[in-house]
Amino acid sequence: MEIMGNVFFHIDLDAFFASVECLDHPEYRGKPLIIGYPGPRSVASTCSYEARKYGVHSAMPMTTALKLCPDAICVWGNHKRYSEKSKEVMEIIKAFAPGFLQVSIDEAFLDLSGMNRIYPLPGKAARALKEKILKETGLTVSIGVASSRFIAKLASDYHKPNGLTVVPRDREEEFIDAVGLEKLWGVGKSTLEAIKRKGINSTKTLRKYNKEDLASMFGPSSGEYLYSIVRGIDPGIYQGEVKSHSISEERTYWPDIYGMDALSQELLLMSQSVMFRALDEKSVGRTVTVKLRYGDFSTFTISETPKSGIYSSDDIYRIAQRLLEKKYNNTGVRLLGVGLGGVYEGDNPEQGEFFIEKKQKLRDLEKTILNLSKDGKVVTRAASIKDGELAHKD
Repeated sequence: MEIMGNVFFHIDLDAFFASVECLDHPEYRGKPLIIGYPGPRSVASTCSYEARKYGVHSAMPMTTALKLCPDAICVWGNHKRYSEKSKEVMEIIKAFAPGFLQVSIDEAFLDLSGMNRIYPLPGKAARALKEKILKETGLTVSIGVASSRFIAKLASDYHKPNGLTVVPRDREEEFIDAVGLEKLWGVGKSTLEAIKRKGINSTKTLRKYNKEDLASMFGPSSGEYLYSIVRGIDPGIYQGEVKSHSISEERTYWPDIYGMDALSQELLLMSQSVMFRALDEKSVGRTVTVKLRYGDFSTFTISETPKSGIYSSDDIYRIAQRLLEKKYNNTGVRLLGVGLGGVYEGDNPEQGEFFIEKKQKLRDLEKTILNLSKDGKVVTRAASIKDGELAHKD
């Protein structure tokens, strides 16, 4: 069955960082692989599906991950290489249809609404896109097809890895029930426990409550969110378009991520990813934005525009860290994002800026790292290593 009316694809690269490592290192294939430094203050950036079978997941402390999977292969990760492969995939997706929205390094939406003459069968079109990405990049993606971005997001995760799930408009509630409370996107561990304490053990039961009842039980934000999602109504999390003058990355965590150490490490990795995309586009930014979504679905966005341009990942990270410290309330975070706004074409610090020589050196260093990564060489900046984690890398 196919979809009439609005049509959205959610394209999600399967275990992206781990898949790139396996593409570059065939000896890793079929083995539990964790991306992250095995130090006491590190977290797992992501892991292969073989490692996930042991209970390992992204943003988990590495000490916990290695207890669950002691035989795992750990690699530091090459985020310049990941950025390069992400760009390859995103260019393919972007060329497929005009309604392109990239939400992180490894996921994007396509809006194919009104394109039924070009793509009369969305499922067939999604299959063709999957095959093109695999053929041209060597990477697999999972795609969800639905009448809203929210359902498409759920659908892409339903048959991972290398999956394709089409949800017809008249079967969205049926699909929500098949997903179930435990795997319903946006319902974290604490929210799930709160729901079950009320004697609600299924999406069907949750659907019996009206918006006012849910707001009374779980608070206005959570109540409205739960009311919408169990009915297949897009809560509006992914509304809006990515503008050409901004570069951003968001990561969603399951379960929620806790603590400044873990959040700071995620900020650093995203800052590097965003900067390498800017370098690749030969662009400079003016504004840094941090987005936080907590376990109760409350969302905060905070920005800062320094007096001078933003030329390196150090610039992004320093500002993003400061913004995070202003907003973080020491509870669980389900989404964290970093954005570079006010982006304009340019490749060097402007004359008249303070510390222009230092800024130029940092930018030149990151250009070198980016170029080396394109040649297949793994380079890790010292700033990426936590205190006490300096080690020789063969």
